[in-house]
Amino acid sequence: MNELTKSGATVDGVRGDVLEPSEVERGRKSSRKVVADFQLSAAAVIVASGGIGANHDLVRENWPPRLGAPPERMITGVPDHVDGRMLSIAAAAGATVINRDRMWHYVEGIKNWNPIWSDHGIRILPGPSSLWLDAVGNRLPVPLYPGFDTLATLKYIRETGYDYSWFILTRKIIEREFALSGSEQNPDFTNKSWRKVLGRVGKGIPAPVKAFVDKGEDFIVERDLAKLVERMNALAGGTPLLSVQKIEREITARDAQLANPYGKDMQITAIRAARRYLGDRLIRTARPHRLLDPAAGPLIAVRLNILTRKTLGGLQTDLDGRVIGADGQSVPGLYAAGEVAGFGGGGMHGYAALEGTFLGGCIFSGRTAGRAAARSA
Repeated sequence: MNELTKSGATVDGVRGDVLEPSEVERGRKSSRKVVADFQLSAAAVIVASGGIGANHDLVRENWPPRLGAPPERMITGVPDHVDGRMLSIAAAAGATVINRDRMWHYVEGIKNWNPIWSDHGIRILPGPSSLWLDAVGNRLPVPLYPGFDTLATLKYIRETGYDYSWFILTRKIIEREFALSGSEQNPDFTNKSWRKVLGRVGKGIPAPVKAFVDKGEDFIVERDLAKLVERMNALAGGTPLLSVQKIEREITARDAQLANPYGKDMQITAIRAARRYLGDRLIRTARPHRLLDPAAGPLIAVRLNILTRKTLGGLQTDLDGRVIGADGQSVPGLYAAGEVAGFGGGGMHGYAALEGTFLGGCIFSGRTAGRAAARSA
């Protein structure tokens, strides 16, 4: 019989609090009060509670030194309940938690203007053309371009000593290249309509993105570069870190490489390579152009925040999804699946991962744990 509890004490079965919501509103963390206790008993319990992304203190506590110092400020890419509580509850019941320092957080986070959970952030899924600058205006080094290497970029940003960076782009770029994570931000995909997907072509800024441009606190739109930089400094707060002259030099050096199809700017080379694929050429990669070309404007700056997301370590399990205890033996009746189990085993991805492979680990470990639990029942 499994022994777990939401309060952390060890009891027979699963015990916890019945919570009553009070004024659950979009954009406001709901206040809740305990109205009763409950207790459930089962021959098998499968823990599938996700990671730790909503608990910033726990993220900092487990932050890997290889990615620099923990950020002081982050925004949240997962709902409030993904707070790591079940990791500690399972550990109190005898489970082993391993690879705590394996985690995956994004660097292209923007505050949601219409939040659903606390500090709700959305990730930009960027095309290759935006100019990426750190907090003091240095262009990110090769090959840290938009959409290339998330964890390497996170390491670089943390080593600057700041928790944010900047995109500078144009209207033409944002029309083609900005998509946002989340099903609610992509109604054409979620409705499985290729006609709507192709309808993005030549239709201006997609409506979900336009809402962020108009209402999001991280977006700045200006025709004049000096005014743009002034507002970037104001948004960052504190001592101004950006100079117009430095940013103009970075942009001018980048723009100068467009005159020659064999230019040596590796980001522009990547843009041209992307456009050789018809799909990217149509709806994902803007035609190469000068950022300071008035016809491509206005200019847009986007403050990019660190966005918490995935736990790559977690509850150690065997090949049947059974949770392993400190003695190396399985905890009777206890299974784990998905992110709480590091997508399988307690960290099957290692210290990095390939984007797009997380869902498969959830599905496979869930099926494995479910079948094993059914056999034991």
